Amino acid sequence: MGRRSCCRRRLPVVASLGAALLFLCALLLLRPAFKNKALGSSWFGGMRKSPLQLLYDLDQGQRSVMAEVHQQRRQLLHRACSRHTRRQRLLQPEDLRHVLVDDAHGLLYCYVPKVACTNWKRVLLALRGRGDPGSIPAHEAHAPGLLPSLADFAPAEVNRRLRDYLAFLFVREPFERLASAYRNKLVRPHSAAFQRRYGTRIVRRLRPHAQPDALARGHDVRFAEFLTYLLDPRTRRQEPFNEHWERAHALCHPCLVRYDVVGKFETLADDAAFVLDLVGEPGLHFPAPPRRPEKDPTRDQARRLFQDISPFYQRRLFDLYKMDFLLFNYSAPSYLRLH
Repeated sequence: MGRRSCCRRRLPVVASLGAALLFLCALLLLRPAFKNKALGSSWFGGMRKSPLQLLYDLDQGQRSVMAEVHQQRRQLLHRACSRHTRRQRLLQPEDLRHVLVDDAHGLLYCYVPKVACTNWKRVLLALRGRGDPGSIPAHEAHAPGLLPSLADFAPAEVNRRLRDYLAFLFVREPFERLASAYRNKLVRPHSAAFQRRYGTRIVRRLRPHAQPDALARGHDVRFAEFLTYLLDPRTRRQEPFNEHWERAHALCHPCLVRYDVVGKFETLADDAAFVLDLVGEPGLHFPAPPRRPEKDPTRDQARRLFQDISPFYQRRLFDLYKMDFLLFNYSAPSYLRLH
């Protein structure tokens, strides 16, 4: 990939479903020159360059430390896709449901729940003139329809945005993300709706002689029950995984859609600043996360939750999330007993 590592041929979404069935994902392997006609012209009618063009300039010129980091991440992702994706499948419009669009700034953001997506949605709303990101309530950030999805555009418009816009996503160590989802959606008191929808289902299926209160409320799901539910083949036969525990690669399809920036939760502040520097809004800052103690509580929580899970189920769960570990260059946690 070399110095043109942010150059990409993104898979077009062709004009009709019938044509899409005939379109080969192998075309992803053919990458034209990055600096095409659209990117050679200036953004906003000559006022300034697009974020994607600025990233290209960084790759071609005097690169910063962060530009080097993100070039390396693109290269690692590209190599992992080549190594671990045996068959390219067709990109469907629904694959783009999690990709949010900012036309004014030329951005595509694929959101992964439990990876600072609430704050990123706040930032996108702020870019649309809805005030300071820190003042936007979480429920407003997640309100349907406020941020357009790439899946809702006509095929030609999808193709244009995939070609011309800066695409980015943020990922997280998979088991820390899973532990965070369990605690946030099935344990904490404010997640009653999730407990009723998923907790009651888990209790009915997996807990013999459950108490009536647990069957009605689903408020006391154990971590082992949650993992068994994820591993049960019936779960995905009945409906797709909920987005909070769906694998990041299944939400964002990084081997089909080419991402220019792969941010990580573990380096959130630096990676967010890098993206916002490309956007070029000096007064806009990523919301500061809550202060944490010296030790990462999420990592400690994951370790404690997994310590009572048998090696057999640890291995099965690792296999379920293995592609996220491989594609985004995460090592298996040291607390797992996989061998």
